[in-house]
Amino acid sequence: MMNPSSFKEKDLQSVIGWILRAGVLISMSVVIVGGVLFLYRHGQGRADYHEFTGVPAFVHSPQGIINGILELRGQAIIQAGIVLLIATPIVRVIFSAIGFVLERDYLYVGITMLVLLVIVMSMLSGHAG
Repeated sequence: MMNPSSFKEKDLQSVIGWILRAGVLISMSVVIVGGVLFLYRHGQGRADYHEFTGVPAFVHSPQGIINGILELRGQAIIQAGIVLLIATPIVRVIFSAIGFVLERDYLYVGITMLVLLVIVMSMLSGHAG
């Protein structure tokens, strides 16, 4: 466990930078794997531009994405990569709050928690189209 007195702002910036880089690289890798699987299965198909079909229903819910991943469906894996990319800054905000608690900088803890609250409320108030 990290000793709060030895925790420095430089350490916090290093951890946050690592989180952002890792999140982007992991999500990019997941999207690439999903894209390769999708092209392998559907790359020979012809696109019909006269009728817009949209995205399949299974990529609209977390359970559908998980089931799609288990079935190795490329679109579900791509969607999971996009979800990971969206989650990366949220994880960054959470780690920032932890870092500010360790630094005992309670003003920034409050500001960071307010930012996290705004993000969560925005996600929860979204409308399914």
